[in-house]
Amino acid sequence: MATLLIVEDDALLLDALTGQLKQQEYDVCTASSVAQAMAVLQTQAVDGIILDLGLPGADGMELLTWARTHIAGLPVLILTARDGVEDRVLGLNAGADDYITKPFNMQELQARLQAMLRRARQPAFTQANQAHGSAGAGHTTIGLLTLDHASHCATLHGAQLELTLREWELLELLAQRCGEVVTRDDVLAAWRASPLEPGQAAAPLNSNALEVYVHRLRKKLDPSNLVIRNIRGLGYMLAKPAD
Repeated sequence: MATLLIVEDDALLLDALTGQLKQQEYDVCTASSVAQAMAVLQTQAVDGIILDLGLPGADGMELLTWARTHIAGLPVLILTARDGVEDRVLGLNAGADDYITKPFNMQELQARLQAMLRRARQPAFTQANQAHGSAGAGHTTIGLLTLDHASHCATLHGAQLELTLREWELLELLAQRCGEVVTRDDVLAAWRASPLEPGQAAAPLNSNALEVYVHRLRKKLDPSNLVIRNIRGLGYMLAKPAD
């Protein structure tokens, strides 16, 4: 069974999480600060992290940034009381694989944790993380789609896709979280935090506008084996169909 590192400074919650996950036959190690967590990660291999953000001494985001730099492909699930859309976007854009706010449902946490670890073992996920950790860092490859994050370019079958800024931002969010739901709020918050498209006047950023961009992006991905699924009531997911 997988080994998990729980980074949480609330002793009662840490004990409860540890007990519940051990009942699910996970091996669990714990830390209550960023420094302790780094020490564990430097001496022990783990399969995933459950990470609180409000930690003593240093913020959990520092550990996330450190982990992304030093341990390629390590799945990280943020579990925090910070429930703002901007907080979620910040955490996910910094490299978290999932984001759950407190208070939370234990069954949902377990389900999301299992899904995160399952995705980490899939070939597309592994290939993408190898790209991030190689000499060509800054690239994500999923099937025949490759994203160059530095130049904001995407290629399909080796041919460059013609993307607007909004389409690029949408595709990047979906690709970075391939196999999981990206909420409408996450996309709209990312758009609001970015500049306007060149030559474009300010336009309302809402669910109707998002539907238009999703439709356009789907058409551009038609030649690939990638699909953008509409997850009713939640958002969208970039999924690779089963062979």
